[in-house]
Amino acid sequence: MNNTFRTLIVAAAAAAVVLPGASAQAMATPVYKKPKIFGTTFQPDTGHDFSKRIHPRRNGILRGWITTVQGQVAEYEPIRWKKGTKTEGYFVGPPEGDVQAYASPISSSVRFLSAHGCKASMTDLTVDRRTGLGNKRCSRSTLIKRAKKPAPRPALITVHRGHIVQVQEIFTP
Repeated sequence: MNNTFRTLIVAAAAAAVVLPGASAQAMATPVYKKPKIFGTTFQPDTGHDFSKRIHPRRNGILRGWITTVQGQVAEYEPIRWKKGTKTEGYFVGPPEGDVQAYASPISSSVRFLSAHGCKASMTDLTVDRRTGLGNKRCSRSTLIKRAKKPAPRPALITVHRGHIVQVQEIFTP
């Protein structure tokens, strides 16, 4: 009985030491399956009612781009790869008049993985050469500044519990 009680106390103490040091958001965020980076169709969000006001996408990873940021909320839409005739191709959003758009708050602990470095000049190439995805962690403020620029950047946008928790840029030359 004494050994069992000691074991419980040690386990509780270990949990108390581990939990404060870890982010509750990071611990709660599950791993989602990544879509094809250069997929040629828009990712469906079955059950999402686009006729109601703009709201977050369901939990998961969307191949998309952020179109606007107002305050702490980002609007974003799905994208697909369109094969080119003279080049390899390029990303396109939904056609004009299509209302496939979402809006979610940007988490205060968002992970922004840039394909072009964190500097304003965006001259550093920080890409995983195998996947074509950004791998340089930059600040939340850098993400917001880039999202406010006129040309949207293709990315894998992870939404968890209605918040954007990760944005990983897709490198396009």
